[in-house]
Amino acid sequence: MTTTSIKLSVLDLVPVFDNVDASFALGQAVELAQTAERLGYTRYWVAEHHDMPGLACTSTEVFLSHIGARTQHIRIGSGALLLPHYKPLKVVESFHLLASLYPGRIDLGLGRAPGGAAEVSLALSGNFLENVWKMPELLKGVTELLQGNYSYEGRQITARPTPPESPELWMLGTNKKSAAYAAEFGAGYVFGQFMSDVAGEEILQAYREAFIPSSVNASPRAIVAVGVICAETEEEAERLASSGMTLFQQEGSTEEKSKLLERKLLIGTPQSIKEKLEQLSHLYGVDEFIIVTMIPDYEKRLHSFELLARACWNSN
Repeated sequence: MTTTSIKLSVLDLVPVFDNVDASFALGQAVELAQTAERLGYTRYWVAEHHDMPGLACTSTEVFLSHIGARTQHIRIGSGALLLPHYKPLKVVESFHLLASLYPGRIDLGLGRAPGGAAEVSLALSGNFLENVWKMPELLKGVTELLQGNYSYEGRQITARPTPPESPELWMLGTNKKSAAYAAEFGAGYVFGQFMSDVAGEEILQAYREAFIPSSVNASPRAIVAVGVICAETEEEAERLASSGMTLFQQEGSTEEKSKLLERKLLIGTPQSIKEKLEQLSHLYGVDEFIIVTMIPDYEKRLHSFELLARACWNSN
């Protein structure tokens, strides 16, 4: 698959780098979303975290309402909203409201991680592990609400407002369990290679083989999330990578680390990143990558996305 047919999207963890506050970081996230839209990226997603000083987004739906008002057509979504913390009705109501404000643009990406320390999860939603065990029930509720056939204690319940176009449903994860959930409920699946210490071919294959068609998706849809640091020279890319490497560290032997890191984090010039994406596209059988770039310099982070787009599509 050539890069002209590969779609690129943005997964923004909304980092708060040294010497700035959260307000500044959120402003930089808006600039990234606007730049991604101008360059031709397909989606802009934000991640949910709690009581983490280096990450600013605690409520994906609140921040997406802000992003939607400051962009025109790029799809916007959660990557991910952490479903064990919430009730399905509240989740779908919030994303139906977003989909009514920004029709045809909303993605509901779900995850099952805590997004913070154990004590924070307890303060937020009680016993998180118990809630994780309820994932099948929670996902069933979300899909039924999206499809308009949800009932509770014998009463039909509608997640209002009802938008002209339902949000796209995605499940994010790094293992066969999350892939199995996505397959069972007919959701798209995003494999988080950037934070996984395993290769994803078997996980994606398991998702495709187990996929059950639904009104949400008639066939399996997969995206791979990968780290990218792109610069004009290999030396500059390596320097920038070393400054933001913490996210991508993993266990294992030196050889294992090297092989896995090559997939988790693509480092190089625009042309070399382009070639690596083409290779991963063939390897995983996907036509879309969602890009995570953790460079502790907002201007250079933005420039990395610009260089990547220009290399892939000759975007201005």
